[in-house]
Amino acid sequence: MNAPLDSRQLRTFTVLARVGSFSRTARELHLSQSAISHTIKALEEEVRCRLLDRTSKRVSLTQAGEQFLIHASRILNEMDTARERLGQLGRWGHGRLRIGASLTACQYILPAVLREFKESFPHCVIQIEPGDTAVQLELLRKQRIDLALAVDARKDPQLDVQPLFTDELKFIVSPLHPWARAGRVNRAEIVRQNYILYTRNSYISEVVIAYFRKENLILPISISLGNMEAIKELVKLGLGISILTPWIAQKELEAGTLVSLPLGRRKLIRKWGLLSWRGRRRSLAEETFAGLCQSVVEHLS
Repeated sequence: MNAPLDSRQLRTFTVLARVGSFSRTARELHLSQSAISHTIKALEEEVRCRLLDRTSKRVSLTQAGEQFLIHASRILNEMDTARERLGQLGRWGHGRLRIGASLTACQYILPAVLREFKESFPHCVIQIEPGDTAVQLELLRKQRIDLALAVDARKDPQLDVQPLFTDELKFIVSPLHPWARAGRVNRAEIVRQNYILYTRNSYISEVVIAYFRKENLILPISISLGNMEAIKELVKLGLGISILTPWIAQKELEAGTLVSLPLGRRKLIRKWGLLSWRGRRRSLAEETFAGLCQSVVEHLS
């Protein structure tokens, strides 16, 4: 394998090709004329080809030199671009932030966080990867995201978890539903309701089904959707009831267009956290994002 070319040799060659004189090249690069000659000689030996025709008054490129100049200029331009971009990463507000989050978090938590974040890091490129908890864990393991805003992540020795908040899943019903009018849930009627739940095989559906299985109840799911707003609208229309966390329907609950009721004596609690790869040092952007998440979700607990 050939050794990589010396960038100093490439830069000397491109300047010499532009000015056509060893003495002028030496003055421009603040080097001796002898140093320029040795550099070009070493470069020609390295590429095993004569790059220059030397006369008493001027230096000109050989045919090989003309071809090599194209490649040398391209390499130096790429190096300059790389230095510039690396320099930008060190400046305030620049960089990249890759976040994984559930669709619920993307819709109800991230907008407020990102609005504040962009004020401090206006030039930071943000990449959001939506997906359920299992998807986020896999993306973290593959190092395709920096942080994951996830719920009830299983303990993994390779991951650090920064606790954010806990929430409780409850029945969400129309105000015209008999349970809403009575102000309580009739346990005997639980299995006779039509349920509108979040997408099957999602984490929230799994924990809901597992909760009622312990109660020896099997919920008849009539509709499953991957959109919380659509679920709420269907519940408002009286097409069924759902099981959601109240903060997702906060506006509707305050307006009285939806009503929340506890699942039973035993609560169904979830723990939300910010996950990252253990031992990996967080950037300033990541620390800022984590702090903003903590601030935004305080009212959700």
